Amino acid sequence: MNNNTVTDIKKELHACMNGVASAAMRQTDDYRVNFGVELPRLHQIAGEFQPSRELAQALWNEGIRECRILATILMPADEFDEEMCDIWVDEIKTVELAQIFALNMMRRMTYASRKAFEWIASEAVMRQVTGYFTMCHVLRMGTMNPRSAEELCDHLSCDMHSADRRLSMAAMKTRQIYEDTKTDSQ
Repeated sequence: MNNNTVTDIKKELHACMNGVASAAMRQTDDYRVNFGVELPRLHQIAGEFQPSRELAQALWNEGIRECRILATILMPADEFDEEMCDIWVDEIKTVELAQIFALNMMRRMTYASRKAFEWIASEAVMRQVTGYFTMCHVLRMGTMNPRSAEELCDHLSCDMHSADRRLSMAAMKTRQIYEDTKTDSQ
C-alpha cells in the first residue's frame, strides 16, 4: 500500500457522499466526520482492494465513519490479533460501528465468544455494546455451550434494564436472538 491509497479512497468516498445523510449524522455527537455513504456502496469500494492489515489500519486511523467501516471489511482475520482487537474496540464510539465491527470482524474470529464476555463484563458501555453484538453472531453460528449460555443470561437480565439506552437495546437484541436460536434448536 502506498500513501496515496487512503487519499484515493477518501476522494472516492467524497464523490459518493450523500449530503442529506451526512448532515443528519453530523447532528449527533457521534459523527463529526462522515460522508453518509451507504453500506452496499462501501462493500463495492472495498471490493476494489486486496485485504491488507496495513491498509485496514491506515483506514481505521483516519477516524472517519466510512474509513472505519472499510477497515472492518479489509482487515484479514488471521492478522487481527486480540491486542489489536481491544484497541479498535476501545475506539468505537457509535452503536452503528459496534454492530458493523461485530458483523464484519468478530464473526470471523476464533476468540469472539471469549472477547464478547470480557467486553460485556467491563465497565465501558461501548465495550459492553460491542460484546453483545458480537454475542449475537456467536449465537447465530450456534457455537455456544450451555455454560456460556447461562452466563450470557445472567448478564442479559441485568443489562436489559440499564439506564444507558445503547446498552439496554444491545442486550434486548441479543436476548431476542438467544430466544430465537433456542426455539430453532428445539
